[in-house]
Amino acid sequence: MAAAEQIKSLIKSFGDGDDDRFFTSAMLIAATEARQGHTTFAQELKSLIEKAKKNRSLAFLDRGKTIPILQPKRELLDLIDVFQPRISLKDMILTPSIKEILAKLVKEQENREILQKHNLTPRRKLLLTGPPGCGKTMTAQALAGELGIPVFIVRLDGLISKFMGESIAKLRLIFDAMPDHRGVYLFDEFDSIGSHRNQGQDVGEIKRVLNSFLINIEKDQSNSIIIAATNMPEMLDKALFRRFDDVINYPLPSINEISETIKKNLTGFSFNTRINYNKIAEEAIGLNYSEIVRACEETIKEMILSGAINISKDVLIETINKRK
Repeated sequence: MAAAEQIKSLIKSFGDGDDDRFFTSAMLIAATEARQGHTTFAQELKSLIEKAKKNRSLAFLDRGKTIPILQPKRELLDLIDVFQPRISLKDMILTPSIKEILAKLVKEQENREILQKHNLTPRRKLLLTGPPGCGKTMTAQALAGELGIPVFIVRLDGLISKFMGESIAKLRLIFDAMPDHRGVYLFDEFDSIGSHRNQGQDVGEIKRVLNSFLINIEKDQSNSIIIAATNMPEMLDKALFRRFDDVINYPLPSINEISETIKKNLTGFSFNTRINYNKIAEEAIGLNYSEIVRACEETIKEMILSGAINISKDVLIETINKRK
């Protein structure tokens, strides 16, 4: 019969929600049985594995495409968008303090089994705050890329319902999926459901959804990463903050970070004159990362369409100032 280590690996991968390792372990068991002469049993195992793979439908598709969710919870498709990211933390320009916090989370996640043996819980719940375009959503993608797991973006427009109790049931469905589908679950624009419970305008279903979220995130013991992101942290109910392992504020980029961003996005192109990146960065103070990247892209387009062979410093500065 199958070796003890193979059976242990099979059970462990099932518990971790690691489908690739689960099916690999199952195929190894089938191969072992075949080598031992149990050909009929091995063939039956292989048939069951192939059928299970087809039903599971969890193979990752190209970035940006939706991944089918395990049946019978097809209603999840109305609540989340899923994709496998192609970036990691090294692709981001981060302040040293933010980089340190995220590196700790990755390290603890990669060694979560060791921590759990000592009854310790690895970091996995983050609240990200700061202006738009400063890297909050990209952080969720980069963490998923580092850990080799998908991103599940919660569609809050599909979550909130006017019917009493329906939103809570949908939220429960998302949390129920976390143990079976390990990934980074991103609740973007979180203030839409996490605003103060004592605000007069936030009555009814929104209050109930917030209370439900507080209960669910407190009870959740899955291996998934939960990230809530907001541009307006002052709107959040105070009870939310202590539910997260870390609260990270993403500021607008500094001159050095702007300079790094421009260099990174203009790699492979040369300028028509000598430039001082810090001087150009001064022109972009107040812009977020997203606007700086777009300014670089617009400058490259202008160079290509004008037939030039080098980037114009004046065009780059003009494009930056238009963004401001």
